[in-house]
Amino acid sequence: MTASQTSGAAGYRNIGSHTFEEFIEMARLFHNYPAPGLLIGGYMVEEARRHLPEGTLFEAISETSWCLPDAIQMLTPCTLGNGWVRVLNFGIYAMSMYDKYTGVGVRVRLDVDKLPADSELRVWFLKEKPKPEQDSDKLRWEIGTYGADILSVEPIQVSKEMLVKRSKGDIAICPLCGDAYPSMHGPMCRSCRGESPYVRPATTEGDGESVVYPVPETLHTVAVDDAVGKDALHDMTRIVPGESKGAAFRKGQTFEAGDLCRLQTMGRNNVYVSESEVGEDWVHENDCAKAFADAMSGAGVHAPAEPHEGKVTLRAERDGLLCVDTDRLYAFNLAPGVMAASRNGWTLVRQDAEVAATRAIPLYLRRPDFQRAMATLEAGPVFQVLPLKAARAGVLITGDEVFNGTIEDRFEGIIRAKLTDLGSSVHRCAIVPDDRDIIRDTVKQFIADGCDLIITTAGLSVDPDDVTRHGLVDAGATDLVYGAPILPGAMTLVGRVGDAPLLGVPACALFFKRTSLDLLLPRLLAGLSITREDLARLGEGGMCLGCTNCSFPKCPFGK
Repeated sequence: MTASQTSGAAGYRNIGSHTFEEFIEMARLFHNYPAPGLLIGGYMVEEARRHLPEGTLFEAISETSWCLPDAIQMLTPCTLGNGWVRVLNFGIYAMSMYDKYTGVGVRVRLDVDKLPADSELRVWFLKEKPKPEQDSDKLRWEIGTYGADILSVEPIQVSKEMLVKRSKGDIAICPLCGDAYPSMHGPMCRSCRGESPYVRPATTEGDGESVVYPVPETLHTVAVDDAVGKDALHDMTRIVPGESKGAAFRKGQTFEAGDLCRLQTMGRNNVYVSESEVGEDWVHENDCAKAFADAMSGAGVHAPAEPHEGKVTLRAERDGLLCVDTDRLYAFNLAPGVMAASRNGWTLVRQDAEVAATRAIPLYLRRPDFQRAMATLEAGPVFQVLPLKAARAGVLITGDEVFNGTIEDRFEGIIRAKLTDLGSSVHRCAIVPDDRDIIRDTVKQFIADGCDLIITTAGLSVDPDDVTRHGLVDAGATDLVYGAPILPGAMTLVGRVGDAPLLGVPACALFFKRTSLDLLLPRLLAGLSITREDLARLGEGGMCLGCTNCSFPKCPFGK
C-alpha cells in the first residue's frame, strides 16, 4: 500500500503500512507532538521509498533540521546515530533517498505551487498567520487528505564526497581539557576552541585566578627596607616614560642598601622573596619562556638570548619566508597563563630579525598549566623560516598587441626586477601571440631548457582571445587553481608544469605596484604548493589600498 492510497476516516491517505491516525500516535510518542512538519515528512519518506528499486540499500539527507529528520528515523533504518541520515540545514523542506553505493536516488520536496491558495497548509507553510491563529484541526485534516499530492519528486545524483563512509578518524586528547575528540577538528577539541554551549558561572571558585594568579607557598612579601641581602626572584622593569624601558634588577641579583631608593622610585614598596625552593609544582616564568621558545622554533628559527624580563624573543636564523602554524599558535594562546605573539605569516624576513616572542603571564605557572601549554606544541613547531630557492624562471609574455609591436612590452622588466629582489633570475623569456599551440610549445621548450619556474603574463581574463590557460593545459599543467580573492590580481592562476611551479600573472601587474604576484611568488620560491584553500584565506587583507607612499610588506596587504 502506498502513500497515495486511502484508508480510515475522512479518506485519509496511508503512510506506508500505517494509517494516518496510527502515524499521528507514533509521532506523539516519538516527537512528543504530532507536528504538521512531521506528518508531512511521513508522506515524503514513503514517496521517496516508492521511487527507489526494491531492495535498495539507501541513505537519506534532510535539508532542514525541523521535524523532517524525525520522520526519516521513525520510518527507515536511517538514524543520526548510525550516520545513514545527514542533516544539511538549508532551511528547505525537502529530503532525498539514494543508493548508498552509487548515489542515485530521488529528492522529495513540499511544493508550494501545489498548495491550494485557500488552504490552511499554505497559511502554515508560508507563516501567513501567527501560530495561535491557525486552525490546527483543519491543517491536520488537509495533510491526511492531500497526502503525497502536495509533494514533488525529482531524480538526483549525490556527489562522490557524500558517499564516503562517515568516520571519526584518529582520536586525539585535547591538550586543554583532556577530553578525547576526533583529531580532524584540529589541535584542540571544538569546545575549547570556543564552541562550547556552556557558560561557567562567574561565581565559580577559582574564577579570579585568570586575573590574580596564585603564587607558591614559599614566596612571601617583604617591604623594600627589609629586602637587603635578599635575591630578586625575577627581572624588575624600570620605565622612564618616553625615554627608556629595561630591567633595573635581574633575577638572582642581591639587593643592597643602595638599591632601596631606586626600588622606591620605581614604585616598588614591596618585593617577593623566598626562603626555600618553590618545589616541582611550580615553573618560573624564565623556565616557561625558554621551554615554550624551544618547542615553537622550527627550521630557520631560534632563540639566541636568555629570557629578558620573563620573555624570550625568537629570531630568524636565515633570510626567508616566515611560516606560522596559526592553529597551533591559537591553541597555545588559549591555554591559561601563557602568550605568544608573532609577525604575520608569509612575511619575508632577514637573518636575525625578530619573528615572535613568548612568555608566561604570572611569575610562577602551576605545573599542570605549564604542561597543558606544552601539550599544544607537541605536534610540531609553530614558526619556521623557509629559504627561498634561486629559481631559473621561464617568462612567457602573451598577447598579439605585444607580439606585433603595437605596444611595447613592459612585463619582462617588472618580472625580472621582482625575481632579482628574491634571489632568482630570468633563464628564458619569450613574447608570443595569443595562439594556443604556440603557448603550449613555448612552455614545453622552457622546461626542456632547464627552467624550474614558469611565469606567464596576461591572457588570463574572460575575453575570447585570452587563450593562455588553454595553452598551459595543453602543455601539461596540473593542480591548476584559477581566480584569487586578491585585488589587484583576481585573475591569477597557479599550478605546476611537471615539477616546475607555475604562476599566471594578470595584466594588472603592468599598472599596479603591488599585486598577487608579490604575495604568491615568495611562497612558490619557498617550495610551497598553493591550494584553493590557501588562496581563500587571503580574502581578508587581500585588498591593496594603492597607497601613494607604498610601505609593502609593512602594511596589511596579504596579511
